[in-house]
Amino acid sequence: MFTQEDKNQIAERGISLEQVTSQLKRFEKGFSPLSISAPATVGNGILKLEPSEIASLIGRYDSTDQKVTKFVPASGAASRMFKSLFAFVENFDGSEESLSTIKKEDKQIASFFDNPEGFAFYQKWDDQVKETKGKSIKELLEEFRHGEVVDLLLSDEGLAYGTLPKGLLQFHLYDQKSRTAAEEHLFEGLAYACKNDQVNLHFTVSSEHMQKFDSHISESVKEFSDTKFNIDYSVQQKETDTVASTLSFDPYRKDDGSLLFRPAGHGALLSNLNAIDSDVIFIKNIDNVVPDSLKDETIKYKKVLAGLLLNYQERAFELLERLEAGDNILEEGTKLLQEMGIKGFSENQVADLLDRPIRVCGMVKNEGEPGGGPFWVKKDNIESLQIVESAQVDVTDPQQKKTFEEGTHFNPVDLICATKNYRAEKFDLLKYRDDETGFITEKSAGGQKLLAMELPGLWNGSMANWNTIFVEVPLITFNPVKTVTDLLKSTHR
Repeated sequence: MFTQEDKNQIAERGISLEQVTSQLKRFEKGFSPLSISAPATVGNGILKLEPSEIASLIGRYDSTDQKVTKFVPASGAASRMFKSLFAFVENFDGSEESLSTIKKEDKQIASFFDNPEGFAFYQKWDDQVKETKGKSIKELLEEFRHGEVVDLLLSDEGLAYGTLPKGLLQFHLYDQKSRTAAEEHLFEGLAYACKNDQVNLHFTVSSEHMQKFDSHISESVKEFSDTKFNIDYSVQQKETDTVASTLSFDPYRKDDGSLLFRPAGHGALLSNLNAIDSDVIFIKNIDNVVPDSLKDETIKYKKVLAGLLLNYQERAFELLERLEAGDNILEEGTKLLQEMGIKGFSENQVADLLDRPIRVCGMVKNEGEPGGGPFWVKKDNIESLQIVESAQVDVTDPQQKKTFEEGTHFNPVDLICATKNYRAEKFDLLKYRDDETGFITEKSAGGQKLLAMELPGLWNGSMANWNTIFVEVPLITFNPVKTVTDLLKSTHR
């Protein structure tokens, strides 16, 4: 199956031949769907905190002197945000009739052109248009030159927003000063991840954008003269890429005959997370940020979740230390594990189950967002709390489909993690991944269909064997930017 050139290519990527062979077999075999037994709901897997608990949990977190790091997956390009605009440029013929038709068919396009001044990047965009075309955006729109205006937002001849990562886009405006998504994470880090006048932030960034990202952040932190920001970066490691397959499960080859490897989704970032040496790790996506006027709830609940994490960790550590000293902790350990979303385990599993990474995950009420949610999942003899995507469920099974549709909450990627054991040693997070929870999707390259494989998602199968606590958090703390017009919802002021 593999030539010597293939073997050399595989070795250069830091992947073994056995891994590639195993991946190709997996395409044919597929991944088994999860068995979801019930949605996690308030009172059955999701905590709803009382107001009286919140102040105590905030105090618990504020009083810790442990090392805290904010981990932000930020390697994704913004191109999908502008899908409608790319299509608009292709379809618009420069006439008023064409514009009217497209706006009727696409509400995003209508919103975009009805209020271009509402975007935080408008001034920078308008300056670029004036420099290139000699006229303002407003003047060109009056002449139905919408395609040129959009091109100067998306293309490399303009602001290059169609190819830049989301983190470098201007999201919010404050009295004529804009902030990028990455800058908003600096302000968030200052608000809830600052310990001893230091903020540790880690961004995962694609290698092609590393220099721009580093330059932008280095300039931005100058605004914070009283706080030391320790910023570091990592890229998705190429050895986590997976080989592509043809529809008949043979290695997919590029025109030059070489094998095609593809990034393996956000689950590949488990290796990046595994390298973080910190006691408390906040995980939040790059595009889920709010302007200052809405930050209070976000900051409050980040601290609440972190305080809850520390409480559960303290209880687990105390039991494990007592066990090591010879105490019988069976009854207390069983109770704690049940609180941390595990059922059906045997007595001889208690110690091992207590000695695992812990995560506290905020959950918002589901209002129709696509994506994963909290469920009880049964595997072998154990039921545990997991974040489950629809692609992991056999929706051809009526009962599984019904159970998934009964989900009440949505995963906004709001995680606080503890990745050290009671001896202050780092867990090897790769050992707690469920390798049976990957994804296979159909893609294309060079006009040909292919099969691509993603590793178990970072907060899905990659954390399947962590101890998990789900907590209901306010919907206002979830503010993702999936399309450019999402920036009009809470742009500024």
